[in-house]
Amino acid sequence: MKQPRRIDALALDSYQRAARVVLANHLITRVYPDRIALPLVRRWATELREDLADLFGYRLEVTETTARLFPVHDRLDDARPARSVNDRVFDRRRYAYLALALAALGRAGDQITLSELAEQVADYAGRIDGLELSTERAADRDAFVDAVGWLGARGALTLADGDAGGWASDPEAGEALYDIDRPVVFALFRPPRALQHLHSVRGLLADEAEQTAADQARRVRRALVERPVVYLEDLSPAERALLGQDRVVGEVEYCTGLRAERRAEGVALIDTSGRLSDTRFPGTGTLAQVALLLIGEIADAVLDLDNPLPRLPAPDPAEDALIAQLDAAIPASGVFAPLAEEPDSDTDEDLDDSEPAVLPFLEHTWVRSTVTALTDRYGATFAAQWQADPGALTDEVLALLARLRLVRPVPDGVLVLPALARYRGAVVTVRVRKTEELFVTAADTGGTGVGGN
Repeated sequence: MKQPRRIDALALDSYQRAARVVLANHLITRVYPDRIALPLVRRWATELREDLADLFGYRLEVTETTARLFPVHDRLDDARPARSVNDRVFDRRRYAYLALALAALGRAGDQITLSELAEQVADYAGRIDGLELSTERAADRDAFVDAVGWLGARGALTLADGDAGGWASDPEAGEALYDIDRPVVFALFRPPRALQHLHSVRGLLADEAEQTAADQARRVRRALVERPVVYLEDLSPAERALLGQDRVVGEVEYCTGLRAERRAEGVALIDTSGRLSDTRFPGTGTLAQVALLLIGEIADAVLDLDNPLPRLPAPDPAEDALIAQLDAAIPASGVFAPLAEEPDSDTDEDLDDSEPAVLPFLEHTWVRSTVTALTDRYGATFAAQWQADPGALTDEVLALLARLRLVRPVPDGVLVLPALARYRGAVVTVRVRKTEELFVTAADTGGTGVGGN
């Protein structure tokens, strides 16, 4: 594999910003993620196309109106779900409506009304067992509008007239007209293989049988840019050796402009730019702030020598269970059997006979009581929706920490992962409002102010 090209020092920052934008947003349009992203990527299209292929095995296609990155997935990741414009996590129904809306738009003209699109999606949904879109149900309308809004945010649809919210409230009185950007629609859904030829989602993952040195190095580089933290325990012995090489990590640092932070347990890329991370942490908002407060409490519990925490071996990854769940949902009638391939379960991966990691364990009751105590102490500064529901707040905070790979949920509690120690020295400052304040400015709406070092 050839070395990535060297960029002129004066232009390196621009190149690295373009690389971060592409790696963070696999689809780039005139409006998504913003209006400056596409011109930036187009400027560096040639260099990015070659470097992303050499370093990661990714394919980049750039046109006048879109840039589309086709990544290689080494594993399934359920930590980055699609979200609505209101930050609502997509459920199965929203995903289904999104897929069916894309199918309908692929056959549509240059414009379509929201009611026409809903009618076509409802027709498609009626052919699928267990799925339905009824415009008479508010929940169905809301889910459908979320899917349409996701497409609109990426430029596949542009509102020409009307209001989707009005239609969602009353489809008899409200309506919306959309312009369809066909290149964006076609760029959105480009699976690496025809789904009708698969009867397991394993077919969408990288071939684990590819074990040349170049393939293994690409797997390590992909892990660095796709995971918040790359733990040695997650890698094969050969990949662990590659992660320890300055050259492999340095190539990713040079391409992205990020700094690698090394610890005995693994490596993490630190993104101070905020242009590669999908979740900025530490951050603003109640969940991020409570998460940082909880980290401090967890770190104190781990370091308490007088009351040592129990330690449990880390369980095997739950990917097999997730694959089984997804495979069970594949309709057998939709698979073209002559072209379907049986998943190959026999791989030539290096055998790993090392002892599994043993990690501190905290019971869920301890976590819940700690979040409740934090709510009692700082709850007046939290968002109103969380003040009266510490249970839901606990669940959401743990989900955030799990996405960041700082804790790992297990039955009855969580295991504390090594990267959490990075924030044990965080400085927390809580601003207390004066009772005589009559007006709240925009700067005051943040509640708890938290900063990390």
